[in-house]
Amino acid sequence: MSQSPPKPSAVTELAADPAPPVTSAAPHPTGLAAMSLAAMGVVYGDIGTSPLYTMKEVFNGPHAVPVTPDNLYGILSLIFWALVISVSLKYVTFITRADNRGEGGIMALTALAQANSRLSPRNLWLISLLGLFGAALFYGDAVITPAMSVLSAIEGLEVITPHFKSYVVPITLGVIVGLFLFQKQGTARVGALFGPVMMFWFATLGVLGVWNILKHPAVFGALNPWYAVQFFNENRGHGFLALGAVVLAITGGEALYADMGHFGRRPIKWAWLGFVMPMLVLNYFGQAALILENPEAVRNPFFLLVPDVMMLPMVVLATAATVIASQAVISGTFSLTSQAMQLGYCPRFHVRFTSEREIGQIYIPHINWLMMLAVLVLVLGFRSSSNLASAYGLAVTLTMMIDTILAFIVVRSLWQWGTTKSLVFLVCFVVVDFAFFSANSVKILDGGWFPLVLGILIFTLLATWKRGRTLLYAKLQQDSMPLDAFITSLAYGGPHRIEGTGIFMTTNPDGVPRAMLHNLLHNKVLHERVVILNVSVEGVPHIDENQRVEVTALPQGFFRVFVRYGFKDDPDIPHALSLCAAQGLRVEMMEASFFLGRETIVRHPIPSMSHWRQMLFTWMLRNANTATSHFKIPTGRVVELGTQVEL
Repeated sequence: MSQSPPKPSAVTELAADPAPPVTSAAPHPTGLAAMSLAAMGVVYGDIGTSPLYTMKEVFNGPHAVPVTPDNLYGILSLIFWALVISVSLKYVTFITRADNRGEGGIMALTALAQANSRLSPRNLWLISLLGLFGAALFYGDAVITPAMSVLSAIEGLEVITPHFKSYVVPITLGVIVGLFLFQKQGTARVGALFGPVMMFWFATLGVLGVWNILKHPAVFGALNPWYAVQFFNENRGHGFLALGAVVLAITGGEALYADMGHFGRRPIKWAWLGFVMPMLVLNYFGQAALILENPEAVRNPFFLLVPDVMMLPMVVLATAATVIASQAVISGTFSLTSQAMQLGYCPRFHVRFTSEREIGQIYIPHINWLMMLAVLVLVLGFRSSSNLASAYGLAVTLTMMIDTILAFIVVRSLWQWGTTKSLVFLVCFVVVDFAFFSANSVKILDGGWFPLVLGILIFTLLATWKRGRTLLYAKLQQDSMPLDAFITSLAYGGPHRIEGTGIFMTTNPDGVPRAMLHNLLHNKVLHERVVILNVSVEGVPHIDENQRVEVTALPQGFFRVFVRYGFKDDPDIPHALSLCAAQGLRVEMMEASFFLGRETIVRHPIPSMSHWRQMLFTWMLRNANTATSHFKIPTGRVVELGTQVEL
């Protein structure tokens, strides 16, 4: 079992070992330029492919804006200031400073928000739920991103000739299937190409934009926010609904925080401010200049920027960029799932490392195939990027709003900002987030329900697993015999002692493990050395090797061993036990036996969970990966002892 029991205060493991309020990102061995280049291939893939469809959806979507010069300037101004406020200021300037010992993402932000003892147990519980819901919404976004981006790229074939239209969906399906089939190979070999390819992609965006801006340089006037204000004054309610398409320009902006642990804050910051954002802005302004010259170009302004002779290579490049963007999102779901498993919010899945334990280079087969199925269903169901745009954005904007709320708690409680300063932070960003979310909420019936329903479903699964495990641990400890009393009783006689080391994994290091009691009941023997092993996951990304284990010698050949992991560490019990030698406990794997409990849930006359949640939890428990595999315990050294537990 990977979790220590929840504390009575209801503070989850996320806050078990609070990190300092602000810490600098972990140092990286390579230079700033190299790390910035690598960040382009992972961090900015999603937002970097937004020019494929944003302007097209603004003027062709369900709430299409009439093509007039004033509207063009207004939309262009909105896109620019959305990039400035939501991405540059909110994420790059503020939220990336809230790193949890170098790591970012909603799990790390939730841990930081909880790392304040002055908060009440109820508030800590609400923060945990809020972070958990934000994490669940990420899965909805992760499913839509590959479908939306790859479809948008392949639709460039329609610009070459309408005869390709019937081939768009089949080619998209083929690319997506190939993408997910490749996941088991990992990205260690080709990952080095991601940065250069995306750098070339962004440079191409900028060049195409400049080529058209030269024809209408007046479009730079849209940098004035007054055009955005004027747009709302003229279009009112319709203009507000247009925000549902404008938000497509910033989808993926939250990824720069989630991937901060891979590259550090400075490379991500300088890649964005120094190259990515300028190239994106130039492309959007170039599309606007093209539409001013030829209003008919609104049908697909991105690909119509491209000279005819370069159209097919551009489709290939756009497809490569969308595949890289999708790869980053898929890898993100693997990483998030791994963190959720470590923190006790998700059943154990089989995890494969596709490189020499590089952070993030993991593969989870079950998640991969479920995502592929969902993406294929989306493509077949919606069949075009325009239709998918109706489903895109709702989960992203809600996640962004959750990030803002959690960040407000961090700046107020941990950074010790004053009330006025904290409220200014909250109001400035939450107003923008809520505006985008409100505009996207009208999409619910047109497809926006999909990521929302998927997020709610995953949230239900995660919350049910967490609740079920909490009740299970409490039940297992309810009738537990104190370990000290048991050891004392052995001095007056006890079972026959045999050679070797018996290792009993338990969530309660102060009580006698049930597996030990069952072993004594059936086998009536006890090993010469008994190790009571407790594994806990802390609210920090990584635990140093010198802090991994703690050994306490007890009478009668007993040892209490605590093993600590961060939520991004890879649990390896044999390796952890080898570290015990420095503290006087040498464990030979070939002489050790691991005793693990295997619980079977039976219904209590007065159940502690609703019937449907109990059935769901039972099903999840039955299908979870075994502790043997999860902790890399040699299968030949494991004895499982079953027990029935009433919930």
